[in-house]
Amino acid sequence: MEGAEIRVQGPKGTLEHRIPPGVEVDLDGDTLEVRRNAETKPVRALHGLTRKLLANMVEGVSEGFKKVLEINGVGYRAEVKDNSLHLTLGFSHPIEYLLPEGVSASVERQTVITLESHDKQVLGQAAAEVRRFRPPEPYKGKGIRYQGEVIVRKAGKAMGGAG
Repeated sequence: MEGAEIRVQGPKGTLEHRIPPGVEVDLDGDTLEVRRNAETKPVRALHGLTRKLLANMVEGVSEGFKKVLEINGVGYRAEVKDNSLHLTLGFSHPIEYLLPEGVSASVERQTVITLESHDKQVLGQAAAEVRRFRPPEPYKGKGIRYQGEVIVRKAGKAMGGAG
């Protein structure tokens, strides 16, 4: 701890966070204690946010975080080259996504992408950006989705009479 800056180091990396005004953090041995200075609504919200951000930092540098994306669609595939993710998603061109610093990727069976990082925020942003290239569509279910995400399917155009 240096003033309002907290640095957390572990085997997976180092993370830093600035403590907002109205919230105090004390280091007691291996325990961080988060307290608030006032009982106003914004300070109470910052208290919980700060506590969770610090908990995520400690978990990230010790164990790390992982997000799994699944690709559905004929001819849709992914592969990792160097520090980028190469995606073939039915467009006229392949997509090359440069992975942010601290995020690593692996691909299994060309359709399951596993992103790993020690920073939960950077990992979530990277996963959202990859998913945004081809979000799952509700008619055939093609696209990139998070593992376990449920896509509500819709019926196609109904074959009706001549009106």
